[in-house]
Amino acid sequence: MPGATTSAIEVTNISKHGLWLLTADGEHILPIVDFPWFRDAPVGHILNVEEPSPGHYHWPDLDVDLSLKIIRNPAAYPLTAKAK
Repeated sequence: MPGATTSAIEVTNISKHGLWLLTADGEHILPIVDFPWFRDAPVGHILNVEEPSPGHYHWPDLDVDLSLKIIRNPAAYPLTAKAK
C-alpha cells in the first residue's frame, strides 16, 4: 500500500533569468520576464514557498499566489498589477 507523499515543494535554482520550482508534478521554470515579482526579492523570500492545496503555490513573504496553470502558460494570464 503506497504511503503519503513526502516530497516538498522546493525552489531548486535562482538566477537573473528566473527560478526553478520543483513540485510533485515536475520541475518548472518561472522566467523573470513573466513573473516579475521575484526580480528584486530577497533569496530567503523566494525560497519560502508553500503549497496550500495541490497545484497552488504561495510565497507568503512576497504575497504572491500562482497556480500550476499560470506557471505552465503565463501568456494566457496577463499581469493585472505592475511590478515595482
